[in-house]
Amino acid sequence: MDINKRTILWIVFAVSLFILWNNWQVSTGHPSMFAPQPAQTAKAPEAKTSELPAAAAATPAGAAALPGAPAAAEPFKSERITVTTDVYRVDIDTLGGTIKRLELLKFKDGVDNNKNQVLFDVDKATGKTYLAETGLIGAAGLPTHQTGFVAKPGPRMLNDANQVQLVLEAEQGGVKLTKTFTFKRGDYVIDVRHDVTNTGAAPVAPQLYMQLVHDGNKPAGDSFFNSSYTGPTLYTAADKYHKLKFETLEKEDAEAAKTGKPLVQDHPTKADNGWVAISQHFFVSAFVPQDKLERTIFTKKVAANQYAIGTIQPLGTLAPGATVSNQAKLFSGPQESKLLETVTPGLELVKDYGMLAVIAKPIFWVMDHIHSVLGNWGWTIIVFTILIKLLFFPLSAAGYRSMAKVKLVTPKMQAIRERYKGDPAKMNQATMELYKTEKINPLGGCLPILVQMPVFIALYWVLQAAVEIRGAPWIGWITNLAAPDPWFILPVLYAISMYITTKLNPAPADPMQAKMMLFMPLAFSVMFFFFPSGLVLYWVVNNVLSIGQQYVISKKFAPPEPAKA
Repeated sequence: MDINKRTILWIVFAVSLFILWNNWQVSTGHPSMFAPQPAQTAKAPEAKTSELPAAAAATPAGAAALPGAPAAAEPFKSERITVTTDVYRVDIDTLGGTIKRLELLKFKDGVDNNKNQVLFDVDKATGKTYLAETGLIGAAGLPTHQTGFVAKPGPRMLNDANQVQLVLEAEQGGVKLTKTFTFKRGDYVIDVRHDVTNTGAAPVAPQLYMQLVHDGNKPAGDSFFNSSYTGPTLYTAADKYHKLKFETLEKEDAEAAKTGKPLVQDHPTKADNGWVAISQHFFVSAFVPQDKLERTIFTKKVAANQYAIGTIQPLGTLAPGATVSNQAKLFSGPQESKLLETVTPGLELVKDYGMLAVIAKPIFWVMDHIHSVLGNWGWTIIVFTILIKLLFFPLSAAGYRSMAKVKLVTPKMQAIRERYKGDPAKMNQATMELYKTEKINPLGGCLPILVQMPVFIALYWVLQAAVEIRGAPWIGWITNLAAPDPWFILPVLYAISMYITTKLNPAPADPMQAKMMLFMPLAFSVMFFFFPSGLVLYWVVNNVLSIGQQYVISKKFAPPEPAKA
């Protein structure tokens, strides 16, 4: 039965790797292997051109009417206006009133620690494109993100004030569009107000679009063991949270080119609530349109290797001289749970905990409270590990008692194997009778591993998703608990602790199996070279506590030493 126990351990090991692989697939936008791929959005099966916005219907395939489509424009000398707060440095181009660059002043870049984290940006050398664009459609010649705007004078830094505003104006096609960006102290939410005035002699029915444009490249620093999802995400109260893939948008664009259908038909969703976003590792940028106002959520390809997700909101019919205002929010910042929950419902879901979110969220809640007392995430992980060990103490103690008893009867089991080595059925029967006689649970040693494996995997996703732990130091050489150990000290300590644990366990009768059990610590330690150091720290502390517990229990059940002559 010892062989069966080892087999179960290998099964647990294989299943754990399988779950980790599945969660990695999900985190990178691939469908889960345990469930059918969720519907990404409610797709209109046979959307007709007449159902599209009026401006889109007036052009072939709706190309020129959609956000991002090329259009002829008069020469315009644009300028970049930089607005600086205590958390942002933002560049807004007067050509279109587009946010071209957004730098987070309180977060360092994940690849180059000498630079700040940059979200919105355009870099032709690397092919990076990340923009926030707004404008009007619904009639010919309305102001769009390709129209020249004039900036009103005013302060560009917070200084002693609590907020700073940038006002941009453009008049085109008989409509005046005023964009007002409001930046507040200590706030990652940018208020975006659009005031639309009909300056013409005829009624007009404009529609406001807001979109986020991103390239389809893998983020810098992405690797097999540290891969993260980057792509469009959206949320509505009816359809809940969905992640999309740039690859899917590329394929659908190719299909649309074949069929001649307008690209606005790709993933249209009707709602009067929700948000659209570009999510990436630790950060997110999300447009939150005005609530309780009908909108269409769309995704589309706007250029080679550039994709957009956005919303279109009808503003109603404006009589000559009439004005309508629209209030929206643009959040661009860290995926901190406390921040996301205050912006809009559902935005906290971008903090991706994988399939074990039901376990990961309580884990982070407990760790966050411990951190509020200790102030160091490394010591927080150690205290959390001790709490987990105390929680599962009765179960693990029972498992170690079972293994200690197995170690005591190892000579008897060896004799059974020798006696029935030609008859496996009788060998198993005799082994089971021995376990029954000695009151040994053959699965007892597996239970601690089975119970802790979901916690281990959930903690992995907590460390992968929690921006609060990103860049957090522990002691000495560990300067970032969300990154691998730079000196591989923790993985080596893990291998040593696993070797000691293996020696405390009953030795397998099969020599090959015994060699494999000694090889497992080495294999795991090599794998942990690429895992977050915070996760390895958890496992090292857990192993040290387990060794102490197992040693005490083994000593208690150890056979008495023979009396000396």
